[in-house]
Amino acid sequence: MKSQPQSSAHRGAPQNPANRFEKIQLEPDPEWNPEEDVLPRTQFLVDRSQTAIAYNQSPDLDFTASLNPYRGCEHGCVYCYAKPTHEYLGFSAGLDFESKIMVKQDAPELLRRELSSPKWMPQVIVMSGVTDCYQPIEARLKLTRRCLEVLAEFRNPVAIITKNALVTRDLDVLADLAKDHCASVCLSITTLDNDLRKVMEPRTSPPPARLAAIQKLAGANIPVSVNLAPIIPGLTDHEIPSLLQAAHDAGATSAGFTVLRLPHATAPLFKQWLQTHFPTRKEKVLNRLKALRGGKLYDAEWGSRFRGEGIFAQQIARMFEVARRQAGFKESNAQPGLSTTAFRRPGGTQILLFP
Repeated sequence: MKSQPQSSAHRGAPQNPANRFEKIQLEPDPEWNPEEDVLPRTQFLVDRSQTAIAYNQSPDLDFTASLNPYRGCEHGCVYCYAKPTHEYLGFSAGLDFESKIMVKQDAPELLRRELSSPKWMPQVIVMSGVTDCYQPIEARLKLTRRCLEVLAEFRNPVAIITKNALVTRDLDVLADLAKDHCASVCLSITTLDNDLRKVMEPRTSPPPARLAAIQKLAGANIPVSVNLAPIIPGLTDHEIPSLLQAAHDAGATSAGFTVLRLPHATAPLFKQWLQTHFPTRKEKVLNRLKALRGGKLYDAEWGSRFRGEGIFAQQIARMFEVARRQAGFKESNAQPGLSTTAFRRPGGTQILLFP
């Protein structure tokens, strides 16, 4: 697949750190200046995966099956926990993650084959379990839309998580699925400060666009929630009340949050980003993160990896809960329920299952 011209927005990652699995590494020229050099063009490479649905056994996730049409993500979020997954492909977790995008061109056809198999047990499929299914290239390739159309044929429930207002392009398919309780959308919002958004997650939709997307989805009777993800202690945690109020006013019916997590190469990339953009806050942010993670920048412990532990973790959770109630969210904060009762295989009979 071809590359496309680089947009004027800055990249999220400051560099390409070494791949932890590779013995041979590329060292940049000592005189190289990333501020003066031309940023890498985005390349789209064909992914030859033979399956569309991935499965996880993580005990702290509420889903098992997911679908990611793309590997790598143009959004360029500096904090993205998925960056290290690119190292399994031989790439760097830095600039490569946002400029070398693997495209599963056959995802819709593979999905149809898997859903048609008698081995498939109808269940919720999460889109964007790893990388955003509505990243910018989706506007042209429409792989996510085509996958949604397949899911609509089978009436298989889907839960979408995205930072991109492009999701509203597919209101028609999502609204059709929602009639059978087969679709929900979660908009992930990190900040209402667009200047911060530009340097922290450069190719995501601006905050007002994401709030407008919530309003459009709610207006189409599609269950929509908001996720404050990630909350960055010392940088964005003060925005919790305003974010929740804005999301509720736009039409979100439930809300959740996760605290920043920095696995593997993500940690040094984030530290370098702080030094560049927020040098006076760097130590405060890093120290707060260490306080949440038992003295480390990251702890992968099941159950606590999303929120951390200790006094600061408790403070964030309490602030979120108070702000959630004050914003007007209902006491029950359960995510919109999805059902498999309408599942059917085209040309066959409907399979009746409990939701």
